[in-house]
Amino acid sequence: MTTPNELRLLPWSGSGGKPCYLSTDDPDGYMSRLADSIEAIQLGTAGELLEEASDALDNQGMSLDEMRCLVTELTGALRDVFRIAMSRGHFRAAIDSSESAY
Repeated sequence: MTTPNELRLLPWSGSGGKPCYLSTDDPDGYMSRLADSIEAIQLGTAGELLEEASDALDNQGMSLDEMRCLVTELTGALRDVFRIAMSRGHFRAAIDSSESAY
């Protein structure tokens, strides 16, 4: 049986918002590549939103509705980036523990 440290947290949620995990020995498999691609898109979106937020801070004419929309988008992007960081942190912990076994 695979332990939680060997599972990859995927960049999407399952039913009810529950986390989805991938158990594979093939980092170049279809699901691994799909997850990598989605993570890259999510990180790119977060970068774009960060620039937009920086511009918004300098824009005194931004309406409250526009600001709420931006905050909503930033919240989603931050959630995605946090999930990616958690996933990569689990990978790092699994790699570190397997390297120390040798």
